[in-house]
Amino acid sequence: MLMRIIAIISALILLTAAPLVGAHLAGQSLGEFISFPPMNVYLQPDHAPFSLSVFIIMLLFIIGIVGPFFAKVFRSRKKKAGEKTQLTRFPAWGWIGVIILLAGWVLAWSRFDWFSEWQIYTFTPLWVGYVIVINAFTYMRSRRSLITHSPVYIIVLLLVSAFFWWYFEYLNLFVENWFYINIENLSPSEFFWYATPPFATVLPAVMSTKMFLETFPGFSAGLDDFFSLRIPYYRAIALPLMLMAATALALTAIWKDGLFYMLWIAPLIIIIAAMVMAKKPTIFSGIAYGKWKQLYLWGMAALMCGFFWEMWNFYSYTQWIYAIPFVEKFYIFEMPVLGYAGYLPFGLQCGVICLLIRDIMPVKYR
Repeated sequence: MLMRIIAIISALILLTAAPLVGAHLAGQSLGEFISFPPMNVYLQPDHAPFSLSVFIIMLLFIIGIVGPFFAKVFRSRKKKAGEKTQLTRFPAWGWIGVIILLAGWVLAWSRFDWFSEWQIYTFTPLWVGYVIVINAFTYMRSRRSLITHSPVYIIVLLLVSAFFWWYFEYLNLFVENWFYINIENLSPSEFFWYATPPFATVLPAVMSTKMFLETFPGFSAGLDDFFSLRIPYYRAIALPLMLMAATALALTAIWKDGLFYMLWIAPLIIIIAAMVMAKKPTIFSGIAYGKWKQLYLWGMAALMCGFFWEMWNFYSYTQWIYAIPFVEKFYIFEMPVLGYAGYLPFGLQCGVICLLIRDIMPVKYR
């Protein structure tokens, strides 16, 4: 029990303090980083310009990571082709989500004079509607969903999700990879109440999407019988790995153009290392036995959500705009195409948090 407490406290300290240490070493004033809420509104980032060589290297690296998984699924999905899912009717409550989603979409992408006062608040109904609709499709395919079978769990996810994404807003102050427009006149308290409701939908959306993708056996076919990856002495290296990740997070504040991607990787490593130190199973535990399905599903769920996040953001009045070093070209909506790769490790972080919540809750989602 003592080791678990130490691991948790160590992880929390490193997650919050490491970038501050880096900023201090870089000679920056810490006042702008410790105020709450972090307001990524007035940024005018000056990042490295597009580099074709860096773009190609990063593209080849991403293909090298995800390519084998896609190839394995493609080769294995024929074995699942004969499996039929017994569908039930689309639930009545799902149509409420459809109405909320479509209404939010229309209001987000239009500019009605009578709605101008509320124009900045359209992202929340879009994602509340999405969560309801994706749960309805999951229920139609499996007769189970978070909404119908784990309402307490999804409410807890809503609460935790707000804190979860506020942490990434905090990290973004150090790398300045995205900023918001058309909300410049909001005070810090107004920005908090504007941003918290849509932030609260992040974990429920990713978790619900992951459950939906699980209803398609062919989507992740073969990934529970893939290559085994055993890490020797993994408990002994947990602490050094945690410290290395914290160092990388600190260096990100110093060399934000070269290490901006650590924003999505270092926190994951710190949390996983803390769980190993606490002798808790992690989202990576199955890979020692060739079971990669859950990692794949979490990454793909976040990528699917990311597509809709970026799409609905594109024509909305209030938007986030990206400023990513070296790869700022070839956009899909407002996001540079290689930026979508960040959703893959982000999905794993969502999975870690969702499963931690599930494990400590008295009511399970299963």
